[in-house]
This record gives sequence, structure tokens and C-alpha cells, in this order.
Amino acid sequence: MVSLNNWQTIQGDAVTFGPVPSRRLGQSLGINNIPPKICSYACIYCQLGRTLTMQTERTDFFEPERILEEVQKRVEEVRLAGESVDYLSFVPDGEPTLDLGLGREIELLRPLGIRIAVISNSSLIWREDVREELAEADWVSLKVDSVREDVWRRIDRPYGRLKLHEILDGALAFSESFAGRLVTETMLVEGVNDSDELLEELGEFLARLRPETAYLAIPTRPPAEENVHAPDESGITRAWSILSGAFDNVELLTGYEGNTFFSGGRVDEDLLAITSVHPMRADAVEALLTRRDADRSVVQRLVEEGELIEVDFQGQSFLMRKLTRPRTTHGEGK
Repeated sequence: MVSLNNWQTIQGDAVTFGPVPSRRLGQSLGINNIPPKICSYACIYCQLGRTLTMQTERTDFFEPERILEEVQKRVEEVRLAGESVDYLSFVPDGEPTLDLGLGREIELLRPLGIRIAVISNSSLIWREDVREELAEADWVSLKVDSVREDVWRRIDRPYGRLKLHEILDGALAFSESFAGRLVTETMLVEGVNDSDELLEELGEFLARLRPETAYLAIPTRPPAEENVHAPDESGITRAWSILSGAFDNVELLTGYEGNTFFSGGRVDEDLLAITSVHPMRADAVEALLTRRDADRSVVQRLVEEGELIEVDFQGQSFLMRKLTRPRTTHGEGK
């Protein structure tokens, strides 16, 4: 097992990014509390590429005090620039609940007076300690891509020890006790989890879970696997209609979130921090450069140095942080 200090040496990068525009959270200041790319899933549609290290054991990655210090500094920079932060959002390079310090980090951030969000893939929600820590957040998003075992394994490609029925039961238990805002997110992938039968099963589960909103998303950034495609407009409408027949609050999460990315420090550092967890469309990058009175040579240098890569997807050009495998891995295996 790698020590906390070794992980911090390996990771090295900033643990905050943004704020970035979120379709659900307004201006969201991201907290990247997991080194790239450690996760319990290897989703076929993941916007960050393929999972480098798979695990389900919770681990200390960063000192909670370091996260507090970096978030405080970033919030001050944003406010001095006349901008606002609506949420502090744990939305890292992997699954946030793998972080053994998550509960302590939320506790330390609470006095800042900014609402706290956690976007989770749900894989550890069967654990009582995870449910207790998530209960301290203001807004929690749980992924529910399918409630059928074989489909779940095909689309989310979970770590072998995970069991879908335990995850679903854990989500129901969390819903019963959580006092904050609970939402779900389902990523629709054409030909995988978008059939009428599968959507009807999902709708029945959502009716039991009773989230504030059930979001339907589609791949809008380059996915991990090339054969991943979003349903067409009629397929998306059909999915919305089926789920709405079982659960009242279903919303589409299919539009572009906008270009209002905040950059307060060095432009190159901010671009690397943002694109490590949030690939940016080329026009969003240009807008950021314009606001900072910087030219495209910054981007060209990062591309030439191999720090950024350019990817075309659905007629749009994206810039992504090039991810590399950590020099030392956790030891639970892939």
C-alpha cells in the first residue's frame, strides 16, 4: 500500500480547479481528491479515458488540511476577481468515496459557508461509513446506469468484488436518511442500456429511490471506448417518456454547459487543472484565453510538451489533460 505522503509526491498537481460552469450546480469549484485515474469502475463512456488503477478499498490520498488550504486560497482568488462560487464539488479523477478522508474534508470545508456537493458513481454506497460521510454534504449525485446485473457490468465495468444488489440497497438506505438534495444520473449509451425494458426497470427503481431529480445524460465529451454513441433525438425522447411515466422529476442533461470557466492564476496551470477532470471544448479554451489576455501559444506549448491532447468528437474539438499511470500503484490490483 502506498503511503499518503507518497501519493502526494506522485500526484503533485493542484487539488482544486475552476470554478467551472455546471448544468446542475451553477459555478462549481471542483475538488480533485483522487489521483488519476483510480476508480472502482471502468465505464465505457468515461470522459477521462480508461481507468488506470481499479480498487474498492478506501485509502488516504491527500491530507484533509491540504485540501482545505487549497480550497480557501482558490475561493479567495475567485472572490477577489468578483466571481462567485455556488458549490464546492468533489468531482475528481476517480471515485470520490474511495478517499478515506472525505468525511473529514467535508467537516473542514463546512465553515467556509459554501454548499458542498459530491458526485459519486454509487459503487461504495453499500458501506455504512460512506453513507454517513455523504450525509454531511448538501447535494449528492448517485450514478444509476442500469438496475440489471449484466448491463451494469457491460456499461460500468465494475471492480470484480462489487455487487449490484448491494449498491442498489445501499442507495435506497441512503435515500431514506439523507436530509440534503439527492439526485441521480443515468448515462444513456445507444444499444447498451436504452431499451424500453431496461428503462422501465430503471423507472421502477427510481420511483422507490425518490431522488429530487433523475437526470438523463448522454456522452458529450470523448469517451473511453470509440464504439460508444449517444441515442439519437427520438431515442432520448423515448427514454425520457418511459422514465417520466414511472417518476415525476426526470430531466435531460444533454446541453453544453457554457464557456464561463474561471482562471485566476497562471493560464497554463489552470488549463491543466481544469482539463484533468473536465475536458474543454476549443471555443471554451479560446474564451478563457481572451478573458486572461493570453494567446494560443500557451495551448500550443502544452500540446507540444505532451501535457494536453486534442480530440475530435461529434464535430467538436476538445482539449484534454494527458493522463499517465502513477509510478506506484495501490496494491489492491486492477
